[in-house]
This record gives sequence, C-alpha cells and structure tokens, in this order.
Amino acid sequence: MARQARQDRAIRTRKVLVEAAATVFDQRGYEAATIGEIISTAGVTKGALYFHFASKEELAFAVLDAQLEDEPLPEQPLKLQQLIDSGMVLSHRLRHDPLVRASVRLTLDQGASGLDRRGPFLNWSAQNLQMLTAARDNGELLPHVVLEDTADMFVGAFAGIQAMSQTLADREDLGHRTAVLFSHVLPCITVPAVLASLDMSPDRGERLLAANRRDDAPRAPKPELTEEPAAAPR
Repeated sequence: MARQARQDRAIRTRKVLVEAAATVFDQRGYEAATIGEIISTAGVTKGALYFHFASKEELAFAVLDAQLEDEPLPEQPLKLQQLIDSGMVLSHRLRHDPLVRASVRLTLDQGASGLDRRGPFLNWSAQNLQMLTAARDNGELLPHVVLEDTADMFVGAFAGIQAMSQTLADREDLGHRTAVLFSHVLPCITVPAVLASLDMSPDRGERLLAANRRDDAPRAPKPELTEEPAAAPR
C-alpha cells in the first residue's frame, strides 16, 4: 500500500512539473524560461524536480511529447477522413489544451538553441505518411500523388496556418483555417467519388472529442428490482 501510494504521488508530481513547464515555456519561450520559474509554478522543491528531470531540456522533451498523445479516434472506412480527423483534433487541442500549445510553441521556437526540435516534425510526417499510404492502398488517391512529399506538405502548411491564426486571432479561428487548408489541398490528391464523402467541417475535431468522452463516461448501473414481481393472473 505504501509503495503504491509513493508511486501514485510520483506520477502526480511528474504531471504537475510537465504542466508547469508547459505554462512557463508557452509564456516565456525556451531560452528565457528558468528552472526556478518552473519550480515556483509547480509548487514543488528543487529536489522533486531533479528526481524526475535532469535538466530543462528533459522537461522540454516531455512537453514536446504532448503533441503525440492523441486521444484514440474511431477508425474510418475512408483513410483520408482519418487524416482530416487528426488535423482537426490537433486544431481543437491547440485552442483548449495548454500542454499542446506549449509543445507546438517549442517545436517552432527558432530561439531554442541546443534543443533538438526535429522529433515532432518527423513524427507528424510519419503519421501522415502512414495514413496516406493506407488511403492509397484503399484506392482514395489520384495516381500522381507522391506520398512523402504530401505528408511533409501537410505538416509545413499546418504549422504555418496555426502560427498565423495565433498571431491574428489567438487561434480562435484555427478550426476554420484548418478546414480551408483541407478543402483546398484534398481536391488535388483525392479521387472525386471519395472527396464528396469527406467531412471537413471546422467543428469536426470538437465533435469527435465530445463523442469520445461520452463513450468513455461511466455507465449508470441498471436499477435493481426492489419488489417481488407481481404474481401472474390465475
């Protein structure tokens, strides 16, 4: 029991530290952020921080990993719909999840000298390539599509529109901008019959996550009989 309690406490402390680091990185950027600010924001001791993370760089990598911790989304018959869903969910999380916002800021932080920021870009591209490959095998793509180039293009384009949305509207219009991106690019790579069946609505990510959370909600127990059943008529 005591060992389990210590493990639970350690997990909670690590989570608090990552969230505090995300807050500081998002507000200050990687270079300006200090270990002292992160400790103060987390409300823990220096020893507690160094028990979990050896450096500010390790904390940054933990924050960067937040981009890849997607909630599992339902499989779709059309694999291009899964590509759209991934982008729309990330768009929604960027507006509502501070950890994801900080992770994307770190990824795009040109001043983060010494921090290897290639991981998220490479992982985004790899995920896109996997979905595009499945879409090609499913007969959804036009013959001229180069999968690797298309996977990279989506990453670069999304990075650009989210930065523009952040500057102009604090990301409030990011769902719309992401929908516009898909609606302009997908006709160039998609079989027309498939294109007509794709949902690129700006609120797609919000609806998917809401449905996920409803499915995960605990079910109310069935009511138990408290009375004897009525006797059958004679």
